[in-house]
Amino acid sequence: MKTSNNTVLITGGSAGIGLELARTLQQQGNTVIITGRDTGRLEQAAAAIPGIIPIACDVTLHTDVKRLLRILEQEYPQLNILINNAGKAYTYRLSDRADAMEKAADEMLTNYFSVIQLTEMLLPLLGRQPEAAIVQVSSIVAFAPSANIPTYAASKAALHSYTQSLRLSVAPIRVFELMPPLVNTAFSRDIGGSNGIPPQQVAAEFLAALAADVYEIHVGDTAQFYQLHLTSPETALQTMNAGRA
Repeated sequence: MKTSNNTVLITGGSAGIGLELARTLQQQGNTVIITGRDTGRLEQAAAAIPGIIPIACDVTLHTDVKRLLRILEQEYPQLNILINNAGKAYTYRLSDRADAMEKAADEMLTNYFSVIQLTEMLLPLLGRQPEAAIVQVSSIVAFAPSANIPTYAASKAALHSYTQSLRLSVAPIRVFELMPPLVNTAFSRDIGGSNGIPPQQVAAEFLAALAADVYEIHVGDTAQFYQLHLTSPETALQTMNAGRA
């Protein structure tokens, strides 16, 4: 997949991994559009990366997504890369008082159902391009869940499964899955994100994998963890949850 002269849409692009992906891709000579619910953060991102295109959009709202689609069709008909990065996570342990269903519903809506909706609605536009790609920002917890983010992990496992089916269904559109380990962002602060890798590393490894058509991108320690998961799922589960009781 070419890494320059693309028109890229990044959901949840105003902070964290999304913002670093936006910065890196723009530096490569791409037109980059970012979305988010918080207009203040979008404006800050646009100020930090001159030339980036911010569009306020809550990907969980069908009306917002329809409006976004109209803007893209009219103003950016050359869009050829969609990066589904927007995410939601709750840090908690499962118990009889956890309200897990309510938290899971919120996470699944953002991390899974909204991805399906936006992807499906953009397939006709992407399909008109000579070269196009869909990128799902998933997680190492798709392989083994952390008990501190149980339903977030489940949503990423669902996204991983959907992504594999999508890859088999929409060729020649390329379908990538970006699977970081713990990353040092505000999003992951509650689960020890300060111990994670920098988001700049995620963006750099993503760009290299995009150029090489590596469809399942195991960033940082995810590569070793994936091999452990294949060898011994039980050991991988214990390793993921070591010291997190």
